[in-house]
Amino acid sequence: MSDSIKVPFFRPSIGEEEIEEVIATLKSGWLTTGDRAKRFEVGFVDYLGGGIEAVAINSATAGLHLALEALGVGPGDEVIVPDLTFTASAEVVRYLGAEVRLVDVDAQTLCLDPAAFEAAISPNTKVVMPVHYGGLACDLDRISDIAAPHGIEIVEDAAHALPTRWRGRLIGSHGTAATVFSFYANKTITTGEGGMLVTPRPELAERARVMRMHGMDRDALDRYRKPGAGWRYDIVAPGFKYNLPDLAAAVGVRQLEKVDGLSDKRAAIADRYLDAFADLPARLPVRGEQGGHSWHLFAIRLDPDAPVDRDGFIARMTEMGIGTSVHYAPLHQMTYWKERYDLKSEDFPVSEDAYRSIVTLPLFPDMSEVEIDTVIAAVRDTLTTGRRAASGG
Repeated sequence: MSDSIKVPFFRPSIGEEEIEEVIATLKSGWLTTGDRAKRFEVGFVDYLGGGIEAVAINSATAGLHLALEALGVGPGDEVIVPDLTFTASAEVVRYLGAEVRLVDVDAQTLCLDPAAFEAAISPNTKVVMPVHYGGLACDLDRISDIAAPHGIEIVEDAAHALPTRWRGRLIGSHGTAATVFSFYANKTITTGEGGMLVTPRPELAERARVMRMHGMDRDALDRYRKPGAGWRYDIVAPGFKYNLPDLAAAVGVRQLEKVDGLSDKRAAIADRYLDAFADLPARLPVRGEQGGHSWHLFAIRLDPDAPVDRDGFIARMTEMGIGTSVHYAPLHQMTYWKERYDLKSEDFPVSEDAYRSIVTLPLFPDMSEVEIDTVIAAVRDTLTTGRRAASGG
């Protein structure tokens, strides 16, 4: 970390348990997908409460791709995706030759707007992909009520949403076709890179397992380590290389044991921020129901009468050594999506407005009291006495 940075945007919470598990994996002689990946999958199912199957993959992007492929998404189909998300949510649709239908988000939650979803349904709509933005649960009840009469499948982008609850139940346990989590370096638990696809449908899980490993009917552990194992295998489909190696799963096994404690730390920091910023000219994140937010992100939206605009705020934070980010530049502004679908900003008023004012503050479990106090003081100083520092003057 640079000497000029007092508080980084993120720092992973890795302890001796993860280090020891990685060392044990290295000493085991088996580094690719094997026993630890299976332990991670089993632990994940147990944590979510059973009734599902879990497939460990090397990224949430891979998991979304596998889920859509298993559902038969292809040319002629449409998948509805919220505009305010990372491009991975949409790009996996194009991998399969299907078309993306971007829709606006809800002004309060920044999650998929159910009304916008309903208005976008066409005879070609096969899947809707709600994104639990920042870790806040989408309104799965309304989304399901809209999707069901049309036979539309739901694939949840839960990259931010472990452990988020909706109506008291963890995301991933609500019976949708598939839910995909991310374990990227800055997520609520991490494997460095990685993800997990969960589904209540055994046939979808089996298809994902085959397709994550080149379309092979047997994985490496099965071929080399099981009693009576042999080298022969068959290719049953033109699959991908999406498996999670044991070296990464080793970290995940230990991180999963800590998930509730890490979540509690995030929530405590979020509570500090919500209290400290309540009187400032900024729109703060929605808390959600009890347990309804994982607090992966703490994104604020500056009011029009704030003393600085968004870019000026970021510049001021940087001057004071505070790391920040923006989640997200909406997809309708990105060259590929804009040009392919001839998208106009006026068709996405909520995500367009949010983008002009939104900034994400540091929030990670191992933040010290000094770091938390430093962020609070910097934000309060900037939004009460900050100079106008807009990039255009």
